[in-house]
Amino acid sequence: MSATTTAAAPRQTVGTRAFLRDNGVYLAIAVLVAYNLVFTENFATVANLNTQLVQVAPVLIVALGMALVIGTEGVDLSVGSVMAVAAAILPLYLGYGIIPALGLALLAGALCGALNGTLVALVGIQPIVATLALLVGGRGLALVLADGQLKDIRNPELLDLGSGKLLGLPVIVWIAAVLAALVWLLVRYTTFGRQLVAVGGNRSASALAGLPVRRVLMITYIISGVLAAVAGVVATARLTASDPSAIGTLFELSAITAVVVGGTPLSGGRVRILGTVAGALLMQLITATLIKHDLPDSTAQIVQAAIIVLAVYLQRSRSGGDR
Repeated sequence: MSATTTAAAPRQTVGTRAFLRDNGVYLAIAVLVAYNLVFTENFATVANLNTQLVQVAPVLIVALGMALVIGTEGVDLSVGSVMAVAAAILPLYLGYGIIPALGLALLAGALCGALNGTLVALVGIQPIVATLALLVGGRGLALVLADGQLKDIRNPELLDLGSGKLLGLPVIVWIAAVLAALVWLLVRYTTFGRQLVAVGGNRSASALAGLPVRRVLMITYIISGVLAAVAGVVATARLTASDPSAIGTLFELSAITAVVVGGTPLSGGRVRILGTVAGALLMQLITATLIKHDLPDSTAQIVQAAIIVLAVYLQRSRSGGDR
């Protein structure tokens, strides 16, 4: 065997891995959709499609912020608790009107993000440790604000947000779509987006180049907190109740899964927003497909875990074989 042939094989393997890393999520969605069109009854109905989109919307909103944080080589484990805090604040101020209640819920998310950003950017604590503190403390704060009780939502404007439709699609889906477009534009076409990717790629080099590393990290975590609060509001509107003990539970894991499966590497320096959208849709499709075929939710979790392992492996090939 010649040296040329020997060298070509590894390059072909790396090329295949790179293709699967960047496009595997889209191929998987295509396969799942084709399977469901043939074998799943009523899959292509408008009602079912709306149901799937509504269910994935809160996860997608959280995943958008998570993608930005992971792009900086960080992680935000507090997003589920921030959702709970926003959900707990809403019923406390709905009596003053929907706008003040929403404003305070989003402000709470921004403050939570600012706390995370301060610990990471200024204090220098590892992101996983900094955000773990708020994961625990935020849920406790939400329960205190809600007196540990589930509270029904009777505000008609908020209920319309959860059940209303615009041009045939649920309002919640439109909110998620608009936010995805805005975050994509932020990453693709703004100076902040380029700085975020640079900081994630090499923080030390970015600092030496004069980039505002601390400010970029702070803003990134604030955006993640605000998006988590939006997801908390959306989840509350959809459920017609504020339940801080349940809202946002394990959402941090769902968001990380969507981001990783979508092709954003855990090592930072790259953010794939369209891939994140596809990753969230893929996880929802897997769960829905297995449930519709009478398989337990635990099976869906096992399948998702296997997909995560595969996605991380493909990302590992980027840092190793793709050099």
